[in-house]
Amino acid sequence: MNCRHCSAPLQHVFLNLGFAPPSNAYLSEEDLQKPERYFPLTLYVCECCWLVQTEDFAQADELFSADYAYFSSVSPAWLQHAALYTRMITARLDLDRRSHVIEIAANDGYLLRNFVAAGIPCLGIEPTAGTAAAAESLGIPVLCEFFDKALAERLAAAGKQADLIVGNNVYAHVPDINDFTAGLKVLLKPRGAITLEFPHLMRLIEQAQFDTAYHEHFSYLSLFTVSRIFAQAGLRVWNVEELPTHGGSLRVYGCHAEDSRQTSTAVASLLAEEKQRGLQALPAYLEF
Repeated sequence: MNCRHCSAPLQHVFLNLGFAPPSNAYLSEEDLQKPERYFPLTLYVCECCWLVQTEDFAQADELFSADYAYFSSVSPAWLQHAALYTRMITARLDLDRRSHVIEIAANDGYLLRNFVAAGIPCLGIEPTAGTAAAAESLGIPVLCEFFDKALAERLAAAGKQADLIVGNNVYAHVPDINDFTAGLKVLLKPRGAITLEFPHLMRLIEQAQFDTAYHEHFSYLSLFTVSRIFAQAGLRVWNVEELPTHGGSLRVYGCHAEDSRQTSTAVASLLAEEKQRGLQALPAYLEF
């Protein structure tokens, strides 16, 4: 098995939780008499790029099916988080009716409903039919597909590049993180911005959050690794914020590598903290 980012051989196990069923694959009454599917839940660390990742075993469409059970809007706290983000990013990027916002993994419209209410044109990309239908019922245009570079090229060719691309708790969920990131590059306007939120590997290690490992999370991410993946795709992390969500998350702000905007000092500061805590050396992972 090789690293899904840099292709180096994976030789070091970070966490082995044995076999488990997919986390959101609830059984129907008809399935109760059938054998339940179990898959290995083993995480490896790459000693070249420090990407922590699951063992390959299933395609994304086996985990994110049409009857995917998680609807984001069931959480009032998450709805509030989305509303606060919308107000912040709209002001920060001067978004208006001439802008175009695309959310990848739009789920049931928990976030984009706020852009619709503000009159800012938007598009949701969501592969699970049930949640996509819920978003469409709110007046949100949705493409019911998995996001990849090929889809980004189709949208760009149709003149649908984005001033803002949002990805909340999706970056860790994609099996081909290089192709996904290349798609972000294609879909982003020359002066556009990307924000991605994902659980922070540093907090997972620090707080022994072993129970946050599950099959839908293909990757467990540090700022160092994300910066490296972005750079390979011709993108740059220009700001980062630490969030309390999901046991400690990061919100990274991305742009084209050639963009003239300055990189916040928060980026260098957090990179230094990650290094000081050992995230670029094997012992931190092998001793977990």
